[in-house]
Amino acid sequence: MTRIVDRDRSLEELEHDRRPTPSGGESRLVATARELRRRPIGGLTVEDLRLLIRQDVGLAHLLPLAVEVLRADPLAAGDMYEGDLLAAVLTRGEAVWRERPELRWEVRSIVSELAEVPQPLKRDVEGFLAW
Repeated sequence: MTRIVDRDRSLEELEHDRRPTPSGGESRLVATARELRRRPIGGLTVEDLRLLIRQDVGLAHLLPLAVEVLRADPLAAGDMYEGDLLAAVLTRGEAVWRERPELRWEVRSIVSELAEVPQPLKRDVEGFLAW
C-alpha cells in the first residue's frame, strides 16, 4: 500500500507530537533532531534524512522520501560518506520492514542493481539481504 507523504508539513505536524523545548542539557544530536522535526519534510536534505532515520525518527514519513532519493542516487551522501543514507535505511530493524514490505522490496531492488558495493556498505547490504 502506497502512502502519500505531505511534504509541506513537519514531522511534529504529521505525528501530532509537539514537544516542549528543553531548558538545556540535551546533546547536540538530540537538539538537531528536535529542530529537524519542526521543518517541512520536503525541505530536508540527504544529511537530515540520514540523521533522523539513524535515530528511528519519523520513519513512516521519511523512509518513502529516502527511497525516492536512493532511486535517483543509490549512493547519495550526507555528511559522513558515500552511501550513508543507504546505510541508514538498510540498518532499520526488521519490524520496520514488516510494516512496509513494499519499501523493503524497493530497497532490495535498488541494492541489487548496484554495480559495486562500497566497502563501508558491504556488511549492511549483506545483513539486509540475508532476511
